[in-house]
Parts: sequence; C-alpha cells; structure tokens
Amino acid sequence: MTPALGLSIAGSPREPVARIVQLVRAAEERGVDAVWVLDSQLLYKDAYIVLGLLAASTSRVKLGPGVTNVVTRHQTVVANAMSTLATIAPGRINVGLGAGDSSVFPVGLQPLRVAACREAILRLRQLLGGEAVDEGGGSGGPVRLSVTPPKSPPIFLAASQPRMLQLAGEVADGVIVVGPADPDVVRMQLACVDRGRLAAGRQPADVIKDVWVTISIGPEEQTVGDVKSFAATLGRWFTTWRDLPASLEPFRAEMETVTREYDFMAHLSVHAEHARLLGDDFAHAVAVAGPPEVCLARMKAIAAAGPDRMTLSLLPGGRERRLAELLDLWAEVGS
Repeated sequence: MTPALGLSIAGSPREPVARIVQLVRAAEERGVDAVWVLDSQLLYKDAYIVLGLLAASTSRVKLGPGVTNVVTRHQTVVANAMSTLATIAPGRINVGLGAGDSSVFPVGLQPLRVAACREAILRLRQLLGGEAVDEGGGSGGPVRLSVTPPKSPPIFLAASQPRMLQLAGEVADGVIVVGPADPDVVRMQLACVDRGRLAAGRQPADVIKDVWVTISIGPEEQTVGDVKSFAATLGRWFTTWRDLPASLEPFRAEMETVTREYDFMAHLSVHAEHARLLGDDFAHAVAVAGPPEVCLARMKAIAAAGPDRMTLSLLPGGRERRLAELLDLWAEVGS
C-alpha cells in the first residue's frame, strides 16, 4: 500500500507568506495529505502565524508545526495556539513536537530528555482535551484552556534514536521519523516505534508513522548540493547516536568535523558554509538526490519499509518547479 504524501516547508525570511499559501493550496489540489511548517524562531517566519493563514486558506489538507517545542514556547502557549488552529480547521491540525534543536541551542537552552518529552506529551494532551494541569509553583493552582476544540488534535513526536522512537510508540498519536533516507535504517526505526506501541498494548492504527525525506530531483551536481545542508544537520545528530548504523560508520570523521563547525544561523540553508565540509557520498547516504529515475528507486524502497505517510521537503529555489517535480515523481511511487 502506497503511503500518504506530506510536505515540509519553511517560511523563508525572503519569501512572502502569500506565496507559501499559494504553494500549499496547489499541493492540496494535487492530493497532498499533510503539510508541516518548520518552526525555528531565529531562522524562519513564525510557524504559528503561517499555519493560521494556511488553515484559513485551505479546506482539506492537514496542517501542523514541524516541529515545535515546549522549551522556547511554554506548553500552555503551544496548547492554546494548536487549539485555536483546530477551531479554524477542525480535524485538520497535527501537533508536531520535538525535543528542541535550532530553536533551543542558539539561545543557550538545552533540548528535553526522553522523560521530559513523555511528560510534555501527556500534559499537552490534557490541555488540548480541556483538562486541568498543575503548573507547579503557580499561585492560582491548576490551569486549563478556555479555548478547546471539539476534538483534540493528535500529537506527533519527532524522533530518530531508539528510546525516543519507542516513546512515540508508547504515548504519542504519531511519530515523525527523522534520519537517513536508508530503507534498512527506516525499518529499524519503525521497529522501535512498534516495540514501544506493543509494550503499551496499543494497536497499529493508534500511532501514525510519518517518515521524513529530504529530496532534490535533477542533475547530480545541483541536487547533491541542495541536500548537503540537511545532511550536515543529520551528521551533527549522528555524532550523538549510541549505535551508529554500519552504513554511516565510514563518515564518522566528516560528521565530527561538521559538528565542530556547525553554524545554527545557517541551519538547513542551502548556502550554509558548514555543508561544504561534507562529501557527496555522505549526502547520498542520508538524502535522496539525482535524476528522476534514481530518486524514484530510493523512494519506492523507503515506501516499502512500511510508513503510513512520507513527508518530502519542499526546498527553496524555484519551489513551484520543485513541487511539480515531487508530485510527478510521487505519482509513480505507487505505480
């Protein structure tokens, strides 16, 4: 069975929000199931404001921050924003939640650990459901939202390593699987989600598996350059993995170098200088880049690993063209 199709998009500082709205409406017309808006306050236009405009300008596509956090945004702020969005677009809001990365490190804060992520999911679910939550230390006692939608939006946890993936399977409504575009690694990651789900006595339908893939379609030299910034971000993450996949072990020195030189103000930028520290082989190992036939083969292999949805990055630089290329390629994935 072919997975549903999602897109991730950032509100570029140089791109009018109206253009993002146009792109998402075009994607909705072509059958895209979900759109995630990147949330990083120093790098992009505010995701929550963009999502509000998208919610009012679309009618079917699911929408959510990809991903937000409760380190720089208080959990009551996140819950209120997502509840408000759910009143604008009932049944279409997904809450993408992560431990924190480019929103957190540059301002001197630390990401949440696994136990804190569990607590964040449970408390957000209570707030979104209209329940009272004890904020601890507050003078007024337990708090609850005044704005609550008829149906609580599902919470997706972004995860890449086993413990966080298992947590998603245990307590989240969905998981955003982040990692290399390697079918074997994706299978391992999805198995971790299932391990957590089974331990909690949950059914497969209780946890939506959304695998994110960074992709650029076209000539080799151009496309590998497009994905290197994302590859650099993954390389930085991989240096913290307890068990590095064997396919990535040859690139350990490159990943350590890019980690030392990483510039968060150029996070995910196709022009990031730190991305030039990585070779083409590593970029190909963790992202999908190249001519359509090469990309199609990789995409089919990842789809066969069993995700419920695959979310593809809508990179900057001719986004209308990129969107058309992605949608045309996707039409062949299920054929």
